[in-house]
Amino acid sequence: MSAVVEEVVVYTRPGCPFCTALRAGLRRQGLAFTEVDIWQDPNAAAVVRSIADGNETVPTVVVGEWQAVNPSASEVVSAVADQAPHLLPEQQPGKVDGALKALGLRKARD
Repeated sequence: MSAVVEEVVVYTRPGCPFCTALRAGLRRQGLAFTEVDIWQDPNAAAVVRSIADGNETVPTVVVGEWQAVNPSASEVVSAVADQAPHLLPEQQPGKVDGALKALGLRKARD
């Protein structure tokens, strides 16, 4: 029996444009995630290297047993639907709400 997935983990580093794009896409979808900076956390960097063939390629995302290097937001949402559907937002945000979340101007409600 597998453990319940508690979170979506997105490994990033400062200045990464692909990380910025993924964060915006996930926020636009209303999906909550935990962001971990691999430059600040050596254990996180080791996790990324174990997934990315020894490289520190970000964004790297982990959802339960699913792992991906530089996935699209839609790939992450699909993985969450498969691995942890309870983490999906109850409803999709509208275009304006999604855009505000993507820009970090509106926080997801708990």
